[in-house]
Formats: sequence, C-alpha cells, structure tokens
Amino acid sequence: MTANEPIITSYAQAPTKTITAGDTTFAYRELGPTGGIPVVFFVHLAATLDNWDPRIIDPIAKNRHVITFDNTGVGASSGTVPDTIEAAAADAYSFITALGFDTIDIFSFSMGGMIAQDLVVAHPELVRKLVLTGTGPRGGKDMDKVVGTTYYDLVRAALTRSDPKEFLFFNRDATGKRAATAFIERLKERTVDRDQDISLTGFRTQLKAIQKYGRSAPSDLSALTQPTLIANGDNDRMVPSVLSEELHRRIAGSELIIYPDSGHGGIFQFHEKFAPVAVEFLGR
Repeated sequence: MTANEPIITSYAQAPTKTITAGDTTFAYRELGPTGGIPVVFFVHLAATLDNWDPRIIDPIAKNRHVITFDNTGVGASSGTVPDTIEAAAADAYSFITALGFDTIDIFSFSMGGMIAQDLVVAHPELVRKLVLTGTGPRGGKDMDKVVGTTYYDLVRAALTRSDPKEFLFFNRDATGKRAATAFIERLKERTVDRDQDISLTGFRTQLKAIQKYGRSAPSDLSALTQPTLIANGDNDRMVPSVLSEELHRRIAGSELIIYPDSGHGGIFQFHEKFAPVAVEFLGR
C-alpha cells in the first residue's frame, strides 16, 4: 500500500497481491492503515484467503495494518502443501520476512494456531503478541483425532448438501445452526477476485500434518513471553476445548476466553463479543 492509496478497511474489498519468497509466490491481502506493527492472520485447515470472517477482520483493520495470506500450495499461492506444521511455519517466516517485517502480531485460528506456535518457538523475536483461537499445543491429547472427526463431518455435510464448516465449527442445535448459516453467508460477502479451493491432495496433506503434530513431543511453551490471548467454544469437537485450557496453563500470563454453547467456531458465533476483545488486546 502506498501513501496515496485510499485506506481499505473492508476485507471484501481488499485486493489480492503476490510476493515471491524463495521458490514460492505467496498470495496475500492487506487492509487497514499501514505503518506500525502489522497483524498477520494464520488460517485454518483447508482454508484460503476467502475463509476469514469479515466481522473479525474489519474491526481489527479499522486501526491496524492487517495481512492475510494463502499457505504454500493453497489458493493462489504456488508450490506444494508442506507435510509438517514446522515446514508450514518456516514458509510463513519466509513470507513475513519477504514483506520486510521484523516484528508482527499474530491472529490465528485452528491449524493456523499450530503454525503460529511453531513459528514463535523458532523465531521468538519476530512475534510481539499472539492470539490463539480454536487451537491446541503440539502433542495435545486427542489432537490426532481431528482426521476422523473431519472425514465424518465431510460425509455428513455431503449427505445434506451443506458446507462442512457448518458441522465442524458449530453445534448442531438451533443456536449453532443459525450461527453456522450466518457465518457461511458472511464468507460470501466478497464477490470479486475470489480464491480457488484447496486441492484434495493438499487437504489430505494438511490433515496428515496436523495428525503428526498431535502425535509429536510437546514444544516448550514455557519459553513464550509474548502476551497471549486464547479463545474457543466450550464444545470444540475438532481441537478439544480442554487443549485451549492446556495452552493457557502452559503459556505464562496468557488470557483465556471460553464461549458457552459453541464449538470450534466459537469466536465466529460470538463475533460481536470477541472482536472488541481482540481489538483491545492487540491495541494494548
């Protein structure tokens, strides 16, 4: 963004850009006022640039430089999807340094939170603040079961011609179904220059990477000194909610919010409550 460009604060209108780092050309979008420390968003399993809830991004972009990006081999980014979370973190580091940043804040969700943790462990000096939502630690109990849960819900979604996120992210009660429908509609607000879906091969590779992460030896999260905000719903079937509590115990001084009667996508169901909390935390 150059100085004379108008500041874009709506994610639906943020243009897609590219930058090459090593062998990979990364697709990314940026919005909000430039200058200062950017907030880089780390996206979930199978997700592209179009999977971020504008009700979370737009309030943060009001006063902060926000950057979203496609992981290697996903959407409009070139290359092959990495088969480990560490490799995805190394790719993210290449992308961030190619943009010229030496300090960032991170907002992450689900698999993005796993990548973010590996990035912070490898490059603690890069990250000032950390938001970890719907995620868990390396080696977390039952994290490797995400594969079975995901395939089960893909089948359920196919049978009802629904978006799998309606099953994976939200409870299947009346409140959860309403929240799911509203969330899916918000993801359609961008009508131009939309991203292509992840390939089936790429999706399977990411799932295996999460499974390996779940079965690995834990990282030393006691070394994290960054202010950290952790959030989830109380009934996360994908990355069990107890793992958010475990992150909170292991990251000194972290803050934890668990939303009632909600699942993996609790922050999207409760976006009206959560977005102001995230804005305040990141702006502190």
